[in-house]
Amino acid sequence: MRSRFAHAAALAVGLLSALGGLKPAMADGSGSATLDAIRARGQLLCGMAGTVPGFSLPDSQGVMKGLDADSCRAVTAAVLGDVSKTKFVVTTTQNRFTALQSGEVDMLSRSTTWTLGREANLGLMFAWVNYYDGTGFLVKKSLSVKSAKELDGATVCVQPGTSTELAINDYFRINKMKFTPILIADLAEIQSAFLSGRCDAYSTDASALATFRFSQGPKADDLVLLPDIISKEPLGVMVRKGDDKWFDVIRWTFVALLTAEEKGITQANVDSFMNSNDPEVRRLLGLEGDLGKALGLDNKWAYNVIKAVGNFGEIWDRNITPMGVPRGINNLWTKGGLQYPPPMR
Repeated sequence: MRSRFAHAAALAVGLLSALGGLKPAMADGSGSATLDAIRARGQLLCGMAGTVPGFSLPDSQGVMKGLDADSCRAVTAAVLGDVSKTKFVVTTTQNRFTALQSGEVDMLSRSTTWTLGREANLGLMFAWVNYYDGTGFLVKKSLSVKSAKELDGATVCVQPGTSTELAINDYFRINKMKFTPILIADLAEIQSAFLSGRCDAYSTDASALATFRFSQGPKADDLVLLPDIISKEPLGVMVRKGDDKWFDVIRWTFVALLTAEEKGITQANVDSFMNSNDPEVRRLLGLEGDLGKALGLDNKWAYNVIKAVGNFGEIWDRNITPMGVPRGINNLWTKGGLQYPPPMR
């Protein structure tokens, strides 16, 4: 028995020697199948809505603008160093998860709420929250409604298959109220239905309601965003489970955006920080340490991100502030908000 075992061991050692030793999976790559695929095609595929002002909507030149769009560009800058290599793939509330599961997109940045059911059932997970939101209601001023609790018996326009649909069902049930849902999948159609009087209220994330109201121009005063926020809606960026290194890249790209804001590093002044004596700044910008290498990236990955899109505050001011939405709980923790970046070390 011992002789056979020793013989087998000797054969194994010889085979290892002949092969140069076994290598872990993807040892010659980044450690991430997704990241290696992105590099091979030279393009990052980002799933988004493409219809929401402030989050993802093409401008008059066809350039995708918004918080979700810039979230994708930040990741592209980290992994490819060139935001022009971001390809935006428009998805719907019905096919967004399938698009990510099937590999049609590398990441989903689509104002999607982080929930247990989605993370436990879909084979997907949330890497970071880029907007803390909540479900709200928009009504016409002519309805003379001041609170959501006055909506008993109302018709409510809502997109099917969304966390909003679940939230308003819970809210009316808890408050022993009744309502009739008007389920419409297409965003433009649901907004048109609300404006035409087909429903008494329009419900979705309060941020989306605020930007929609803002988009009505002079007629915005005819619409009232009720003060009630009836649910927690942390909106985040999703990736597929099973590729931990890609998850790390997404998460720490957002941490880099927040850390840059915390340190006062902007798109315009980042080069002036290349002589900083602050150890965390030096690690962030790749001046010392190997944080980039740990992620499978160049050590200047975060510098590239900041140089391309600015810090998180700049992204917010560029896309959300013009919509008239206050930053509130989306502020840095140093300003009373929930955005708290872990240390860069």
